[in-house]
Amino acid sequence: MRARGIASAVDLLRMVLAYCLGDRGLRLTAAWAASVGLADISNVALLNRLRQCADWLAVLIGHVLAQAAPESCQGRLIRVIDGSAVAKAGKLAKKNNGVWRIHSAFDLPSERFGHFELTDESGGETLDRIPVVKGEIRLADRAYLQPDRISAVLSAGGDVVVRAGWKSARWLDANGEPLDIVASVLRKGKERGLIDQPIWIARKSAPALEMRLVAVKKPPEAAETARRKARQAARKGGHGISQRTLEAADWVILVTSLASESFSTKDVLALYRLRWRIELGFKRLKSVIGLRAPPGTDERSAKVHILAHLLTMLLLEPVINEFEDSPRLAQAA
Repeated sequence: MRARGIASAVDLLRMVLAYCLGDRGLRLTAAWAASVGLADISNVALLNRLRQCADWLAVLIGHVLAQAAPESCQGRLIRVIDGSAVAKAGKLAKKNNGVWRIHSAFDLPSERFGHFELTDESGGETLDRIPVVKGEIRLADRAYLQPDRISAVLSAGGDVVVRAGWKSARWLDANGEPLDIVASVLRKGKERGLIDQPIWIARKSAPALEMRLVAVKKPPEAAETARRKARQAARKGGHGISQRTLEAADWVILVTSLASESFSTKDVLALYRLRWRIELGFKRLKSVIGLRAPPGTDERSAKVHILAHLLTMLLLEPVINEFEDSPRLAQAA
């Protein structure tokens, strides 16, 4: 005997996942549900249910994330912050570069996503968007070199390791004077190829942020690749390239709040090298789980489409880890 409606939350979740992760479409998903005795509803009724599921799926994701959270931070949780995006559907959205942004935290050593937040293109990538776990070490790329946001993370009990560009901040010396880090820092460390010193970052309406600058010279091939990309970007932008930009391309520059007494230069560099683990997490999400641009232009159903994939990712992560052929945390460090 066929069910006349959706009888339970479990049945609803099965239908949501069948539609969002499959390629049947609404009509065939409704027909499949009826054929297996799950529910006998129209494709219009299914669409209406889908549009009302976003908050519910977000709650489910929160429960799964909470179960995977570390019980304590005695081992210093390492949290990699980054974002990914999928395009919105529809000509107007494409014209306006409309995207859904997935703001994420990837936790180490558990090797699992520890937080997701979904916004549209108006939701900026900020270092403090993800809640801070006291004692964590937060890793992020140069887009997150945001002094006020860094300060917020530090105030909440976290530490940071963030990549920097030579002109991505207003650098100051110990006396509060502007500092040219290429001329006064990188050139002086050229022979040794390694730099570790205090530095200050100016803020608009607050005292300068005291940090630690750690930099290492890239291998020759990597440096040449960086210089080539810098020249290409300059040509594309229709402007010349400065000598400072070419010199800075030889270096990986980091700023951190970690004390040198506890974390050596080598430790800081090793920590930042773990940042690539989140890239693998996003690869799983898009290739293994099959996340792609959601169909349709209604934001309610589009949000459900993405959240369903995120929930599936979290549920399958332990299984995927069993089959993944890639170095784990120890090898990555």
